[in-house]
Amino acid sequence: MSTRSNIEWTEQTWNPTVGCTKISPGCKNCYAEVMAKRLQAIGVRGYENGFRLTLIPERLEQPLERRRPTVFFVNSMSDLFHEKVPFEYIGRVFDVMARAPQHTFQVLTKRAERMAEFCRGIEVPSNVWLGVSVENRKYGLPRIGLLRGVEARVRFLSVEPLLENLGQFDLTGIHWVIVGGESGRKARPMKPEWVAGIKRQCDDADVSFFFKQWGTWGADGRKRSKKANGRTYGGKTYDTMPDLACAIA
Repeated sequence: MSTRSNIEWTEQTWNPTVGCTKISPGCKNCYAEVMAKRLQAIGVRGYENGFRLTLIPERLEQPLERRRPTVFFVNSMSDLFHEKVPFEYIGRVFDVMARAPQHTFQVLTKRAERMAEFCRGIEVPSNVWLGVSVENRKYGLPRIGLLRGVEARVRFLSVEPLLENLGQFDLTGIHWVIVGGESGRKARPMKPEWVAGIKRQCDDADVSFFFKQWGTWGADGRKRSKKANGRTYGGKTYDTMPDLACAIA
């Protein structure tokens, strides 16, 4: 079955594929790679290949088995738009999502070009939110324009791990921005002023802002546990989700 998630902005994870390959600086300390190797080591089904890209068609219909409306993060352990995932298989994933209108599906990718290519000429189901990772200026910001060209009810940015000051960028057509720092022993720090710039732009553009975590490095620049650093920014917790009444393609 799908797995209950500890990710703050979703409820369950659904992984009809697992495994991936690194394509940008945000991938450097990939949590999914570490987790996949652990699951392989203890013999969990589906992770026989470790972090090598693997299609798992027997998981395709898992969301259909759940009646209670649920928010699913699709492929927390992979990237649905990886170049080795055939469009035919991606189409099967989208078909399942369309057949489960009671659920909300969050699809996040670093391969925005392939997402845009797949979505060209199809109608994205209204319960499918499409997002891109934006970790820095060079690799992350160009993905936003590609996402903006896709017709989806909700378009979102996962600015995690935030690796540098993104400067000014265009939030036109974006409904939700998630910001977070990196976790783990080799985590890279996130500076408060970088977050402040994004929060200000979200406020100016009336875009929902969700602060996920500081990660391993706190707002004071000190390294400690993720839990100790917490999730508050400026003394507040930001858990805002998109206003679906205002989200338009």
